[in-house]
Amino acid sequence: MKETKADLILHPIRMKILQLLVNDSLTAQQMKERLPEIPQATLYRHLKKLYESGTVFVVDEQQIRGTVEKQYALQPKDASITADELKGYSKDQYMSLFMKYMANLLTEYEQYVSQELVDFEKDGVSMRQVSINLSDEEFKELIGELGQVYAKVIKNQPTPNRTKRTFANLIIPESKSRGVD
Repeated sequence: MKETKADLILHPIRMKILQLLVNDSLTAQQMKERLPEIPQATLYRHLKKLYESGTVFVVDEQQIRGTVEKQYALQPKDASITADELKGYSKDQYMSLFMKYMANLLTEYEQYVSQELVDFEKDGVSMRQVSINLSDEEFKELIGELGQVYAKVIKNQPTPNRTKRTFANLIIPESKSRGVD
């Protein structure tokens, strides 16, 4: 069975690679340094899969001690799932996408709480859920404002004084079939 684009990019390891490339173009060695928990062979296998799918591409090649070191970048249009690609999905396919999304978050959370020292307050860990009532126009405005906020910080490079934090958005509209009590 052919792997869908959603399956391709929602894989936990490939998702980590793509998140690294949002900020910069990197060599496989630089990715390995930033993802030490992923075995080298596994990293290369998933990077190759992303390259072959066109999701990442080579922006530079350098000859280094008899080998060619490639620098990879993200192909933004191929690193997200569009509404057209989701058309025709069944309920089971939608649930599968959601479970992969949640599994990625669960993995990151599990890695965090498995550390020797965990300090939710100091580390800024939060879980929030709020229901808001918005017109379609108000919703579009809110999404635009959130996009502007993210755009200000998404290109920040890793430094010793910066902590990587994962922000996850999940927007679920009220079911139209919900009965009124």
